[in-house]
Amino acid sequence: MTPNFLAKNQPKIKKILKILLLIFLIYIFFLSIVMMGEGFKGFKGLSEGLLQNVSNPIMGLVVGILATSILQSSSTTTSIVVGLVASGILGPHSIRIAIPIIMGANIGTTITNTIVSLAHISRSDEFQNAFRAATVHDFFNIIAVVILLPLEICFHIIEKSSVALANFVVSANLKGAEFKSPVATITKPVVHLLFNPKYPDETAGFFQKLFSPQLAKFAILAIALVCLFIALKYMVKLMRLLVVDKVERFFSQTIFRNGFLALLFGLILTAIVQSSSITTSLIVPLAGAGILTIYQVLPYTVGANIGTTVTTLLAALATGSIPALVVALSHFCFNVFGMVIIMPVKPVRHIPIRASIILSKIVIKNKLYPVLFILIVFFAIPIFILLITK
Repeated sequence: MTPNFLAKNQPKIKKILKILLLIFLIYIFFLSIVMMGEGFKGFKGLSEGLLQNVSNPIMGLVVGILATSILQSSSTTTSIVVGLVASGILGPHSIRIAIPIIMGANIGTTITNTIVSLAHISRSDEFQNAFRAATVHDFFNIIAVVILLPLEICFHIIEKSSVALANFVVSANLKGAEFKSPVATITKPVVHLLFNPKYPDETAGFFQKLFSPQLAKFAILAIALVCLFIALKYMVKLMRLLVVDKVERFFSQTIFRNGFLALLFGLILTAIVQSSSITTSLIVPLAGAGILTIYQVLPYTVGANIGTTVTTLLAALATGSIPALVVALSHFCFNVFGMVIIMPVKPVRHIPIRASIILSKIVIKNKLYPVLFILIVFFAIPIFILLITK
């Protein structure tokens, strides 16, 4: 390359380098979310212990919130519940106990994107947008539970629908399929290099060689949080440098042109990635950068709610266990019913939007408030309810 060529094409070269850097940062973002999941799995025993001691629907709901907040994965919580139902540990009415746990898991899984929004905390306007985008998911799932849990306790609408669907699936002789998440595939080599989940059956990861098993989990969690905050900080900066108005126009005129397309995109992307935590966290920096509005984010997150049930459905179909299938379908039915009840009615649909806007105006007044929100909603309130219902 001649100096003249480089000088002439310098703006294009710089733009290409910025795009490549953005792709690298997105990879680091994905990697940090996966590593967070591996780190939090160190508390899996605690979550299983909580889930085994559920005796009523309210207790099931708060245990579902707590277990998923600890594990950072509704799929993991649901998978544990499927195993408990199949084994009979939850007793003769296991499905009725499992459904509120799954409702709680839907609330607990939103903790990840709320944590992700904290990366924007040093920039008020950006943080307000990011926090709104994260908490609109929290409020939507909370409202869905407030509406559907009493109906489920009184009429068992989710249980009956799930049993009917399970009977149809069994009579149709549908079989499970194996599908691997592309995010898991591209991050697996690096994750295993740092922390191998299959150790001691396979070679130990870097942190497992340095520390005890428990300390290694804390180390990978700490590294994940650092990577997450760094990746998000520079992702937003780069997105702004790469002509935000063009990116905004692309999203507004294509994927997020209307609510249905946004919902469909959220559903398909989450079904492919197999993690609503990743797909809902991914749009937080886009909202922070001003590329997406809260009105575009809401239908996308509703689609992600439905998309995340695909993993459990495939796993349940593969097991051949009817109780496992009913539990997986109850997760699907809950999210579909939530969408059907809330999304078509404008005043109801605007409740999570208004709630997240009001909350975002409160939390920017003090940097401690968003942290308190996470601790109170996902831990303090569930623990308090758990103690008084025991």
